[in-house]
Amino acid sequence: MTAAWEIRDWRIRVADLYSEVRAEPDPEVAHRIWAHGRAALLREHPATPVPGPARASFTPEVVPYRPEMRFVVPVAPAEPERREVPTATDGVVPFERVGRVELSGVGSLDVWWLDSYGGGIFVPLRDASPRTYGGGRYVLDTVKGADLGGTSDALVVDLNFAYQPSCAYSSDWVCPLPGPGNTLDAAVEAGELYVPTA
Repeated sequence: MTAAWEIRDWRIRVADLYSEVRAEPDPEVAHRIWAHGRAALLREHPATPVPGPARASFTPEVVPYRPEMRFVVPVAPAEPERREVPTATDGVVPFERVGRVELSGVGSLDVWWLDSYGGGIFVPLRDASPRTYGGGRYVLDTVKGADLGGTSDALVVDLNFAYQPSCAYSSDWVCPLPGPGNTLDAAVEAGELYVPTA
């Protein structure tokens, strides 16, 4: 029961952090707020996915803000697709593709809807950088509060906020990973980089 309340508090704090990010008009300042807040959560929060022995000294590596990695783009129609991701802890997690975003000079990414209780927009990313978690990163996961704002006509997709999912830090966590429509051939040198914790 304690773990449930800790995870609840983690999600509240993540949602609060992203609310602060959305309220800040300067994206570079917002990025510093996010990087500092996320580092504190990963290091200090009881529900952090960072293993106990690594927590006290853990500092995520975040690339300095790159304005060209921020996009405000329409979500274009895409062929409907359903992905059902089996997990060891959450059963089958269903996603419906609701569109696609074109990121000039980078590529395009599918936009997914978590088609279960709570719902939410989900935009994962896998790129060719050897400095990120091999399973990919998340840019948006609104069911968990990671929401940069916008609408379907002008969605904020800022790759400077790409972050490692919980499973990058510990096998205790199970994460839906990017499929082919969320895999880029190029390296995206922006956002949070992978820091081994073992």
